Formats: sequence, structure tokens, C-alpha cells
Amino acid sequence: MFFKLTRNSLFKQTLITISAILALYLLLNTFLLSPSIPESPLFSSFASGNPNPNPNFNNVRVKVFMYDLPRKFTYGVIRSYASARSSNNGGDKSSNNGVDDSELKYPGNQHSAEWYLFSDLIKQDRGLNSAVIRVLDPDDADLFYVPFFSSLSLVANPIRPNNNNNNNNNAGGGNGGGGGGGGESGVTLYSDERMQEELVEWLEEQEYWKRNNGWDHVFICQDPNALYKVIDRIKNGVLLVSDFGRLRTDQASLVKDVILPYSHRINTFKGDVGVENRNSLLFFMGNRYRKEGGKIRDILFQILEKEEDVVMKHGAQSRESRRAATQGMHTSKFCLHPAGDTPSACRLFDAIVSLCIPVIISDQIELPFEDIIDYKKIAVFVETTSAVKPGFLVKLLRTVSDSKLLEFQQELKKVKHYFEYEDPNGTVNEIWRQVSMKLPHVKLMINRDKRLVRSELSQPDCSCLCSNRTGPITTL
Repeated sequence: MFFKLTRNSLFKQTLITISAILALYLLLNTFLLSPSIPESPLFSSFASGNPNPNPNFNNVRVKVFMYDLPRKFTYGVIRSYASARSSNNGGDKSSNNGVDDSELKYPGNQHSAEWYLFSDLIKQDRGLNSAVIRVLDPDDADLFYVPFFSSLSLVANPIRPNNNNNNNNNAGGGNGGGGGGGGESGVTLYSDERMQEELVEWLEEQEYWKRNNGWDHVFICQDPNALYKVIDRIKNGVLLVSDFGRLRTDQASLVKDVILPYSHRINTFKGDVGVENRNSLLFFMGNRYRKEGGKIRDILFQILEKEEDVVMKHGAQSRESRRAATQGMHTSKFCLHPAGDTPSACRLFDAIVSLCIPVIISDQIELPFEDIIDYKKIAVFVETTSAVKPGFLVKLLRTVSDSKLLEFQQELKKVKHYFEYEDPNGTVNEIWRQVSMKLPHVKLMINRDKRLVRSELSQPDCSCLCSNRTGPITTL
């Protein structure tokens, strides 16, 4: 009997020992000995809280070929603009003719993205932070960048006398298409419409345009009227725009194109977060009377201009008005951004770099870099129907506590570099990242285009997600 009990006891101990060894083996095999799986750079960037993830797996950058356009489409536009302004001011039209291209200065304006992108690609040492790399052989390229200064071209034509019968208005009623008629002494005046036509005619002769019907080409048309005359001929390409206010849904979309921020026109706020020196509740400075969706501005003026600690100023762009706007935005808690002729404007980005919390009243607005920026953390959205109710807006903003104001400002400070075109890790890098993420869609459309039979449709085929048309909700 004793022998039997001893044998059973030893058997149980042996089973326990074997089970423990197996458990230890499985533990070691699972956590220490198994080969590690490399983590996706995109996932690991989001998981680590990196606000600027690299979308290119294995650090493979998208290859971009920039066309060497005839110089009339780049530096020539700057010369034409300078000559027109010099002539209008009674100066010498040829004053910039002896200046080397490298010494020409692009005139500062809210549509300067075309200059910053062009300057970035021609730099000798672009660094490794960019999501794209410039290639000099078009056969190596994933995408083709067309560096026409389309926004500057709109305003490069001379301002003609009032008695001149030539039509100087573009399709959108802005500053500059022009018909290209003759000027004094038979000199042909600059014509933006003619430049647009000549650009597309030049492109349509290029092998790489014809190869994929323009799907892999990138155009910058930041001004809402830029390239308006030829937009239907280039709409296959990736369009870099400020909003979709004057584009049809078969011309542009969030899937195909990239929303750009305007260049801010006032000085960046250099101080820290805080409410002590922000004495005004709400600030606005700009044109009171606008067309289309911008009619809300006049209504808001009527409602707000007599409110205590609310500053509403009517004024056009000038050095003096920019100084006043800088002072106002740097000393206000909230900055009003109502719709204008189009849903967006540089005022929004002036507010962001001022750490002045934007109050956005623009139901059709699209915003840049929204895949990495949660705008509800940095701005207040108010639907138009609520904003025009007397007393509603001011009452809403007065409910925001100082601690909540500081939260908004902290978030603004975190993201404001995305709206600084001159920051080496700012706007330009983020635009290229956005462009690089369009490559899979570009390839899809190229392959899809090869198998489709062309036919006349009763309605446009967007083949894309169209922009938001439902309107926002108030976020406070």
C-alpha cells in the first residue's frame, strides 16, 4: 500500500513539473523568441501621437517631375505683374527687364502657395522630411507638377482706363481674366485667359500628358478663379485649391484634390497662451458687402456692431488695415470668419496664427489637412441659421470659460505650424504629404480609364466623393 501511494505521488509531481515546463516554454516562445513583425510607419505614427505621420510605407517617397515650362508661365508672370503695376503707377514698364530671374520677388499675397511649392522643388537640398522627391527624368515620375503661377496671372494684366471698351472681367467677376486686346502703340496687353489657353495647348502636346490623359498631373489653382477657363480640360488632374466654392462636383472633390490654406497676411503671434491681454470678445475686419454666400456679412454687422467688447470693422486689404487686423486679432479671444464670395478666406488662417479662436460661419467650407487636424478643437462652428438670430452668437461665446479658452489656444499653438509656409516643417511639407496620398487614386483612375468606353452621359459622372453639402452644427 505504501509503495502504491508513493508511486501515485511521484506521478502527480512529474505531471506538475512537465506542465510547468510546457507553460514556461510557451511563455518564452510567445514573448521573447517569436520574430517581431515590423509595424506600419503610418500606424505607429498615429499610435505614438505624432501629428505628422509619413504615409509612405518603407520610407519610399513619391517621385515628382516638375515641367520646365516656357518661362512666360512662371517668372514671366512675375515680370508682367511688376510691369503692369509700375506702368499703372506712372513708372518705367521695363524697370525689371534687366533683373535676373533668381532676383525676382514674387509679390506677397494670400495665394502665394504656388510660389512656395515651386521654390521648394527647385531647391538643391530639399532635405528628407518631404513626402515627395523631385526627379529629373520624367520616365521615373509618379506625378507631374505643372508650376504655372495661375493665381498671380489673374492679376498680372494692366488696369485699363475706364473708357477702354475691352472687357477686363473674368468669368467669376474677379480681378483679371481680360480679353487680350491691343494696348497703346499696338502693344499687346497681358491676358490671363490667353495664358491659360496657351498652357493647356502646350501640355496637350506633351507625351506624358497624352499617356494617361492628365490623371497623374498636379495643378495649383488657389485663387477661386484661377484656371477657370480651362478647368474642364485639366479636371482629371490633382487640383490644389482653397475651396470648392466655384467648382462643380464633376470638376473637383475631396477624394481627388487637395485643400490648401491661404497664406496668412498678418504677423504671427509670438506670445504664449493666455486671456489677460485679450480684452475683446470677438473681432472682425474685412469687406462688409460681398456677393453670393457672403451676404451674411452685412447681416452680422447689423447684429454685432453695437455689442459690447465686439469689434466689427469694414475695410479692404492694405498695409494699414493689416496692422489694425494684427492688433485686433492679437488682443481678442475669438475671431469671426463668415463666408465671403467663396466659403474660405485668408482671415481664418490669420486667426489661427494669432491664437485667436476662429468662429466659423460658413456652411459650405472645406478645411485643409483635416485628416490630421480636428478643427473642433481649435475653432467654433455655428450654422448660418443660428448665427443670424439676434443675440445668439454673443450669448454663446460668453458662456466659454477661461479654462476652455486656454484649451482652444493650446490646441491652436500645436497646429499653427501647418499654416506657416516659411516653416521648414510647415505648410509646404504638409501639402506634399497630401499630394503623395493621392497617388493610389491616381493609379486607380488611370487603370480604370483604360477599360471604360467613352459615352455621353445625361449627368456628370463624379466617380468620387463629392464635398459636404449638409452644413455644420454649432459645436459649443
